[in-house]
Amino acid sequence: MILMDTHIWVWFVDESDRLSEHHKQVIKQHRADGLGVSAISCWEVAKLVEYGRLKLACPIEEWMESATTMPGVQLIELTPRIAIASTKLPGDFHRDPADQIIVAISQVYGLELITADEKILNYDHVRTV
Repeated sequence: MILMDTHIWVWFVDESDRLSEHHKQVIKQHRADGLGVSAISCWEVAKLVEYGRLKLACPIEEWMESATTMPGVQLIELTPRIAIASTKLPGDFHRDPADQIIVAISQVYGLELITADEKILNYDHVRTV
């Protein structure tokens, strides 16, 4: 299984041209063994819609139902272990709580993270694809 950062998940679900060929290939390769999505990504998408920073083709409820039940997509819950790990990330990582949780999930479960976020890509303590 790989873990998808929130924006990668949105681009994948919406078949956005912002999803690079590399990301498309990685998703295709891992779809059978699982495309992990953090529960915090659901919250992040809902907040982006609330703030008008993300426009969806349908109501958020419909989008979320479809996006969380796509073949291969596996929701990863926020557990106490993940919450604690997100507060103890090694090195210097930025203060975005959603990113901290996503990186903590990657670390705790040993999952590679697929992202286009430069702050995460430049963080030495997470494996990215």
